Amino acid sequence: MKIIAGRWKGRALAAPAGLETRPTNIRARQAVFDILAHAPWCELQNAKVLDVFAGTGAYGLEALSRGAEAAAFIEVSSPALAVLKTNIAACKAEAARVVAADALNPPAGSPHDLVFLDPPYGKALVAPALAALAAKGWIAPGAVIVAELGPSEMLDVAEVLAERAHGKARVKIWRYPG
Repeated sequence: MKIIAGRWKGRALAAPAGLETRPTNIRARQAVFDILAHAPWCELQNAKVLDVFAGTGAYGLEALSRGAEAAAFIEVSSPALAVLKTNIAACKAEAARVVAADALNPPAGSPHDLVFLDPPYGKALVAPALAALAAKGWIAPGAVIVAELGPSEMLDVAEVLAERAHGKARVKIWRYPG
């Protein structure tokens, strides 16, 4: 696993041992960032990014590498938190902030305009996590939401901006109402 583009292009990212954390396939991450970079409805430059169920931090670190202003990473797993902090340190990502918390019960936060959610597959966590994060102030009105879903997971949103399948993963992108 590595950073695909930007100032940290080629930087290797560590991943926790075992199967608890499932890092996003590099092709899926590349496809997401290709969509975001060319979309008239997303401004990656200077974005305030929230990486939820952060794991290795690949989504948030990729966004920072490509010009995002700041990134907050929400993760609850101790092994994932250790690797996340290692990856942030390796990139010298000064605009990164780690929040050791459950995405379904987060502390109060500040609004972010680009939100990545990559929860464990098969647990239908995207909708309840979004509701909890919005209730605690983490999501700006009109934020772009990028969610990675498992093969059998369904998620209804009002207006899908983009959707792609990559192996077992399906990525859905939409604008958060509000």
